Amino acid sequence: MSRFFYSLLLYLISPLVMVRLYLRSKKAPEYWQRKRERFGFFSLPATDKPIIWIHSVSMGETIASGPLVKQLQKDYPNHRILITTMTPTGSAQVRKIHGESVEHVYASYDLPGAVRRFLDKVKPVMAIVIDTELWPNTIAACHKRSIPVLIVNARLSERSARGYGRFAFLTRPMLEQIDMVAAQNNETGRRFLELGLPKQQLNVTGSVKFDLDVSPEVITAGKELRHKWQQGMGSDIRILVAASTHEGEDQQVLDAFKTILTESPEVRLLLVPRHPERFDSVHQLIQDNQFPVVRHSKGTQPTDETRVILGDTMGEMMKLFAASDIAFVGGSLVATGGHNMLEPAALNLPVLSGPHVFNFEEISESLAQAGGLEIVNDSRALAQSTIRLVQDKDEYENMSQHAGEFVRDNRGALKKTLMLVDQLMPSSQ
Repeated sequence: MSRFFYSLLLYLISPLVMVRLYLRSKKAPEYWQRKRERFGFFSLPATDKPIIWIHSVSMGETIASGPLVKQLQKDYPNHRILITTMTPTGSAQVRKIHGESVEHVYASYDLPGAVRRFLDKVKPVMAIVIDTELWPNTIAACHKRSIPVLIVNARLSERSARGYGRFAFLTRPMLEQIDMVAAQNNETGRRFLELGLPKQQLNVTGSVKFDLDVSPEVITAGKELRHKWQQGMGSDIRILVAASTHEGEDQQVLDAFKTILTESPEVRLLLVPRHPERFDSVHQLIQDNQFPVVRHSKGTQPTDETRVILGDTMGEMMKLFAASDIAFVGGSLVATGGHNMLEPAALNLPVLSGPHVFNFEEISESLAQAGGLEIVNDSRALAQSTIRLVQDKDEYENMSQHAGEFVRDNRGALKKTLMLVDQLMPSSQ
């Protein structure tokens, strides 16, 4: 009965959801395109291969799941992979990473009719959800059809757990219908159990984000880009990349950069907003702060006058990290919860982050304890830490080494996750 009222509420607010989708399309037209897919209306190429369905809500989850998808393709060559996302950036990343080797559609909203149409069309033999994207109707429909549901790389912050806890009448039955939760850490596992997940349906595997694939081609491309920038801005430049910044955070980074230049004038800022619809407004903000800026998307060669490079392209974050010296990971000076600090750490970059890291609380704490991450509480602290790392070569090299070692020492979650997939895969498949 609780799902009945939940579904009724979803149907009632569906017009508002469509209005929001339309408004978002004003800045990012892709949000309105293929909107029928969100209600289960789509077509797939005919195939007699069973389909493994993987849901990765957005770009970050899609990147994190890349090694898992590629290994599944090797382990299950007689299967087809379908990846669903909720955002256009996630959709674009699917094609960038996997090309035409997988199918992609937008995930259906959690409306009973949309979910039914989706499952009727796809007929997946397994559903793998990346991180924690829990939808009661979808999970119930999979359970009814005996489709195993595996939550991979699951994370659950204290704040999110409190939110789910307020709707225990929905959360507990939903968790009982999930076949397995592969949690990133013990804290996440404990929170799932407290919300009602049966103990036998929990496995703490660690984070597959440690198993990210940093190809030699990415490193080479980053070095080539760095060389190009040095030709214009000087061979002695040091690059601070501010990655995945959010509204309200860019100005704090620019304020810090003003201070950095007074002590370390060789530093250049590579500013990379999280969302593409903000590229133009951030470009204007940089100009309003009187910094000479070039847009990376234009391919313009920086000059001796250039102080800021705007990273206004999608899917190149690892290459941009590889071209940099120090990484500040955004979404953390504002209460967004932070982003994946393991990507720059894997490239041996010293990592700086604001205090709001509840999406990565255990990883950030462990990386800080290992000596690869420093938490900066405001723009002033960001400036001071950057200046210190630029001017103290020994501290820079120690932090760089500790960051890389931390990632390498914690790999292995991918192997454990693949074992769970093998256990849950229907034997006839």
